Amino acid sequence: MRSIWQETPLPRFPRLEGDIKTDVLIIGGGMAGILTAYFLQQNGVPYVLVEKDRICGENTGNTTAKITVQHGLIYSKLLRSSTETAQKYLQANQDAFDRYAELCRGIDCGYQVVDNYVYAGARRKLEQEMRALDKLRCRAEFCERIPLPVKTAGAVKFFGQAQFDPLQFVAAIAGDLQIYEKTFVREMIGNTAVTAGGKISAQRVVCATHFPFINKHGAYFLKLYQHRSYVIALQNAQNVNGMYVDESNAGLSFRNYKDLLLLGGGGGRTGKQNGGWATLRGFAREHYPNAQEKYFWAAQDCMSLDGVPYIGQYGRHTENFYVETGFNKWGMTGSMLAATLITDQLLGRENAYADIFSPSRNILKPQLFLNGAEAVVNLLTPSKKVCPHMGCALKWNKAEHSWDCPCHGSRFSESGTVIDNPANGDLKR
Repeated sequence: MRSIWQETPLPRFPRLEGDIKTDVLIIGGGMAGILTAYFLQQNGVPYVLVEKDRICGENTGNTTAKITVQHGLIYSKLLRSSTETAQKYLQANQDAFDRYAELCRGIDCGYQVVDNYVYAGARRKLEQEMRALDKLRCRAEFCERIPLPVKTAGAVKFFGQAQFDPLQFVAAIAGDLQIYEKTFVREMIGNTAVTAGGKISAQRVVCATHFPFINKHGAYFLKLYQHRSYVIALQNAQNVNGMYVDESNAGLSFRNYKDLLLLGGGGGRTGKQNGGWATLRGFAREHYPNAQEKYFWAAQDCMSLDGVPYIGQYGRHTENFYVETGFNKWGMTGSMLAATLITDQLLGRENAYADIFSPSRNILKPQLFLNGAEAVVNLLTPSKKVCPHMGCALKWNKAEHSWDCPCHGSRFSESGTVIDNPANGDLKR
């Protein structure tokens, strides 16, 4: 299993050997961590980034790489709670989009301006979103039909969004950064990170580990769950002339890369039964019978309670400890937004959007109770394999030959090696 992006060679970095000190420690070498390091370096702030394996080797390397401010049908949902929140969310993501456009202007990374479409089976949902976008004065268009072999009630179209090759982009900006690979942070003692090769003492810490791994602050084990998605890359399929995604998490996504169609979907909550690649291959056989599969891969996303990322101070009482997480399937735009906001906070600069992304905002949302119920059920389920993160019963993933946690999304190889966090160690033998 290897994504199309992972054909790009990335710079290599040494493993940490010995104790060091720094101003800022960034834990996690995905897009969010890399961009945070890049902006700190541009501003002359001493920092170190550590990655447990290779940079961008997990979810960034397995993204569908869409850069867009259209995140499903989120604006009608946000308007129901606050016009100010919806306006700030839109502008924050537009600023992130514009910053990508500026950076990619000088990088050969396949950056391409295309329109983005969110389609749905219920016209009512699309009309609600169009009314919300009109209120926010955001340019969008309702499309009665889209050129896909799926039944829809139409789609909401955003003009001039973008797609790119994320690892070509990272290869261009990461070469001179202060990074240690194969450096797994197994424990935090205050602001000191303990690794197998040495300790890192920092004045400030940024947790960019996809799912935050420290449980005693922030209640992320209640505020997040993980959703796993699958992708196949097809040759001789269809040029869809844009990026398309179903408003439902259970739906399909489409985009082209060179002569390939990237077909995504088949997913669900990590640790639960889902269609996986079988769903996508069945769809391809029916609708693209002459296509050939060239790549297949999977990734997972941290889903917040309200569809808005958690970016800012890790917990109410964790001064100088920050977090970037909960991008809800929009990790490329979310990573840029997070890196910009956290850099401003580290530099003591005011950021107009900090309040709506604050991890300490109100968490009394319906998803909170669903997450709690899922944890209780799995904690009480007898199992031969339990997750070392919080003791939930693991489920066997037949498609990927892994042990997956339905509570918080940790994943382990058949032999018990940790693949995806928040678990911070292997299964006990």
